[in-house]
Amino acid sequence: MNMQLPLCFSLSVCLLQFSVFAQAPSTNRPTFTPPPNSPEVHADRTVTFRVRAPKASEVSVTGEWPGGAKTMTKDDNDVWSVTIGPLEPDVYGYSFSVDGFRALDPMNPGVKPMRSPTTSILEIPGSPPRVWEFQDVPHGAVRLHDYESKALGRLRHLRVYTPPDYDRGNRRYPVLYLLHGSGDNDATWTAFGHAQWILDNLIAAGKAKPMIVVMTDGHAYSPQFTGMPSTNMISRNITDFERDLLDDVLPLVEANYRVRNYAAGRAIAGLSMGGGQSLTIGLNHLELFGWVGGFSSFVRDPENTVGKALADPQATNKKLKLLWIACGKEDRLMENNRQFIEVLKKNGVRYDFRETEGNHSWPVWRRYLADFAPLLF
Repeated sequence: MNMQLPLCFSLSVCLLQFSVFAQAPSTNRPTFTPPPNSPEVHADRTVTFRVRAPKASEVSVTGEWPGGAKTMTKDDNDVWSVTIGPLEPDVYGYSFSVDGFRALDPMNPGVKPMRSPTTSILEIPGSPPRVWEFQDVPHGAVRLHDYESKALGRLRHLRVYTPPDYDRGNRRYPVLYLLHGSGDNDATWTAFGHAQWILDNLIAAGKAKPMIVVMTDGHAYSPQFTGMPSTNMISRNITDFERDLLDDVLPLVEANYRVRNYAAGRAIAGLSMGGGQSLTIGLNHLELFGWVGGFSSFVRDPENTVGKALADPQATNKKLKLLWIACGKEDRLMENNRQFIEVLKKNGVRYDFRETEGNHSWPVWRRYLADFAPLLF
């Protein structure tokens, strides 16, 4: 006898069967292993780093703190860990080394903007907040620009910080062109260097004048774009960057922002590679830049590189409002900085040179910006 059951009855049976099956224990159910917590910042400012690497034989963590690499040990769950510190309040870049391979911390979403990102970000807050930290003060804005570089024939990018009162009024502001290092890009000074917060806090405290800050992409030359490898990429990059800065960036900024368009209203400074660019371009174009700074800079063959400024030191000193150079005593570029200072001294060019504590790292450069900006304009 073929009886057709009502749909509601059939559906009830199916739901009951599903419920029974769902409650039955499963022997194939995978176990969930929670991901390791990293980095974990403790109340005493010590920090624990963790990474799961079951097949690794050697793991360490290296960062911008004193003491260099720290060896990690593995537990029964294949998680490698180490606790370091306590660390001074600051912003540190760090990376894991897994059997010699440099890697980001997979559990940390904070990544330093770089050409080849390999550095995670660790922030140890200060109490009270340090000058590079977000504070309860009026804040400016960071604006992004894409532009077609006529000098280089390709799309380029830059960022512009405007001070808190920029959109309320029509006054013109001095402008600082702030350059990054060889591993960085146009985003690094804001995302990792916290330049915008440094300026916000200094301006709010009355320690620095309101100014516009232009942060460019310092990588102007690359065989990737030109198809022509160079035996001297450093010099070629400075030359191409200078063309882009003077022919494209300055006109773009002065067409779109209320900036002072004369030398006493312009400053240029940078770190490492950007310091070499700022010293070279600034000292060779004192008709454009009255304030020049170099943080942990590298200047190759200064006698020729900044020969224009050395040729007439009296005129150079008259045009320069400030030539400010700083480098850490543990910095690998300290000797190059001292050689550069000797050239300036021998030729009678005035400068302010500061040998500080620290090495070639961002904790040093944030402090340099905080020291340099109040001297401007």
